[in-house]
Order: sequence, then C-alpha cells, then structure tokens
Amino acid sequence: MLNKALLNKEVQKFIQNFEGEVSKLAFAGSPFENVSVQELMQQIESRKKAEKKLPHWFETQNILFPPKLNLEQTSSKITAEYKASLLKGENLADITGGFGIDSFFFSEKIATVHHFEINPALSEIAAHNFKVFGKENIKCFSEDGLQAVLAKKYNVIYADPSRRHDCKGKVFFLKDCQPNIPENISEIMAQCDQFLLKTSPMLDISVGLNELQNVSEIHIVAIDNEVKELLWLLKKDTSEALKIKTINFIKSGAETFDFDWNEAATANFSLPQKYLFEPNAAILKSGAFDLISEKLKVNKLHKNTHLYTSETLVDFPGRSFLIEKAVLYSKSEMRATLTFKKANIATRNFPESVETLRKKWKIADGGDVYLFFETNLEDKKQMLICFKV
Repeated sequence: MLNKALLNKEVQKFIQNFEGEVSKLAFAGSPFENVSVQELMQQIESRKKAEKKLPHWFETQNILFPPKLNLEQTSSKITAEYKASLLKGENLADITGGFGIDSFFFSEKIATVHHFEINPALSEIAAHNFKVFGKENIKCFSEDGLQAVLAKKYNVIYADPSRRHDCKGKVFFLKDCQPNIPENISEIMAQCDQFLLKTSPMLDISVGLNELQNVSEIHIVAIDNEVKELLWLLKKDTSEALKIKTINFIKSGAETFDFDWNEAATANFSLPQKYLFEPNAAILKSGAFDLISEKLKVNKLHKNTHLYTSETLVDFPGRSFLIEKAVLYSKSEMRATLTFKKANIATRNFPESVETLRKKWKIADGGDVYLFFETNLEDKKQMLICFKV
C-alpha cells in the first residue's frame, strides 16, 4: 500500500533537497516517524534518476517514484512523445502500464487510456501521479493487462513486455519476455485495430518478424546516436510493403531515413574522396547499408566497412567529416604521419580495437582530430585523418 506520509510537506522537502551519498542515509536512519529509511532512499534515488529522462516528473511537486529497477525500462519523454505521435483512435489499452510514462503521453492524443499494471504498488503510484497531473482520461487497473484486453476491444493496444525473466534474468527474445507476446499475438490482434509493441533495441529485426504477424511499420528510435527503442506497429489489414523508419534525435533536431524492408539496392564503391560520412546508430541497426549509398549518392569504402564517401557534401543522417589525408596502415606510414598527441578514434571493419590502437600509437583521447581506422575497397588497412564538418 502507498504510504501517504511520503506526501507530507516536510518529507517532500527532505526528498527534494537531499544532497550527498544516499547510502549514508541508511546508517543515519529516517528523521520521520511514519516513513522508513528504505522508502526515503527509494524516492531520492529514483527521483535523481528521473531528472534528465523525465524532467516533468522531476520538477513537479508531490510526485512519487517507484524503485530504480522500474525506471530502467521506462520510456523517456522524447521516446514516449514519439510513440504517441504514431497512434490514432478513441481508446487505448496499455497492458504493461508500469510507472505510466507511455500512458501519460498517449492520453495527450487518445481520448480514453486504460493503464493496466499487475503490481499493485506500482499501479497505485501511477494512479496517484496521474491525479497530480490532472489526467482524468486515464483509468488505472491493478490486474493482468493481457487477460483484461482479451475480453474487451480497443482501437489501440500497447505493450512493453518486461525484459526480466524469472529464471533467465535479463532477456531480449520476445518469447522470453513477460507477457509472452508471440504466444498471444493472434488473440491480441483480434481485439484491436492497431497494436504497438516496444521491444529491446538488441532484438534482431529478422528474428522479431519471424515471431510476429501483420507488422506494418518498424520504428528504430535513437537519442544522441544511441538506439533506445524498437517499435513494431501491427495492423489488421496491412497490404502495403513493410516500412522501416529510422529516427535519431539530436540537439539540432531529428535525422530520419525511411525505406521498404524488401527494397532492393546496389551500393557504389570507391576509395576515400573529399568527405567521409558515418551513419547514425538507428541506420546501422536497420541494416540499410546499400540503400544509403544508392539513395544519397555516396560511395561505400568496402562491402563490410559501413562508412561512406563523396566529392561533394550531402545532407547525411549521421556525422560528416572532411578527409585531410588517407594513410595506409603500416609502421613507416604511421610514424611519418602521427604528429598529434590526441585524437578521437573509431574503427570500422578493422582487426585492432580502439584501446589497442591508443596504446600502440600513444594517442590520448580528445581534440579536434578524428581518426577512422578501416579497410578500403582494395582490402587494405587504412587510417583516415578527418575533421568534423
């Protein structure tokens, strides 16, 4: 049960103003008679963890937070808003409601949202926070969401299965997550027009497609060049080609690149030219290596080297560099060229690790120089000395 004493002004002030090591609180004990030190530590630790990921929750008074573990799989504000933008309908069931971040943003677009959470304590926390935010169009149910939706139809059903298995620990395959979506996919699709599924970014797209049905779109969502979510949009009647949509949210906006899953393409190849292009993480996850070359008119350096080059600067979904020099990877060439003490190092289709290269050539991290160690079109090992455009 929710400890209402956590909402007392003095307790809330203590939680919000606490500084220093939370572990020290364990030895000091709770200064409040009706609140345990464990409850205080949970609120302080989880609130701090939410500061960047969920600023609205962090900044709002009287918000209660779940254990840190429940925050790990929680969507960020950016990804939750993006998911909500994909959906249409009058009602939605979030069958793995959790802390309620996704339900909150769904409620901005959907008239009625049902938040199902089997953990009574977590369901109570989410319901309390929705009330604080004035979210009257979200209704919370502390029950098994999968079983609940099999008895009622919705325009949209959403699921973010837990990637922690009772026996296997942390898992990535859909069949190992809880609830088991592949096992129940036919029944779920019978109860809705659209089903949106969030999976681990580690899940292989081909493997996911083998486990699911009626997949209309796959969205690969990255933030600052790190893939955060794989979103699978399933529709009852999907006759069009499967769409892959990549998006990378960066400070200056969003980089996008979309294509059809079975779209054929032929890459062009060349030795390094004037500019070097490095695809963002969402594109690398999509595997659209040849399509990038064909659609954006850039050349690949090698079949297995996912770097691109061109004589002209193009609007590229990733990082762009000016190549100052291409150096064959040999002792004599390297010794004659390496005059700088520090640089940013990356490897692509190269036998040595970044750590090994730093140690071997005594290059510290940082600075304005970018070194790409790669294998070129002629199967020769090479170092490209670059500067950001």
